[in-house]
Amino acid sequence: MKKIEQIKSELKPIRSEQDYRKYLEIIDSLVDCVENSPEEELLELISIIVEDYEAVHYAIEPPDPVEAIKLKMEENGLKRKDLIDYFGSASRVSEVLNRKRPLTLEMIRKIHKGLGISAATLLAS
Repeated sequence: MKKIEQIKSELKPIRSEQDYRKYLEIIDSLVDCVENSPEEELLELISIIVEDYEAVHYAIEPPDPVEAIKLKMEENGLKRKDLIDYFGSASRVSEVLNRKRPLTLEMIRKIHKGLGISAATLLAS
């Protein structure tokens, strides 16, 4: 591999898949580097460039709010009746989970606070 300083001097934004793959290879070669070393600094710089590229070209869509609620229910062993405090009634729980009624801001606030699901995810409906 090239010397660290030479690689640093050649750093540039990723403009192609070939550039992207090259930077991923460099990351792979540096992942086990020593802390506080020049290699770690290079790893950090390249990681920032790669993250920027991935944010544009490989963006991950936020999860569906209803699916996020169902996942949280499964993770925490919750039943529909356990959600009544967040939705107001058993029928509202059913309507929202069956996609017959959208989440209200009040529901979003309660679910965010009570279940820890991000507000951004819940607002993505």
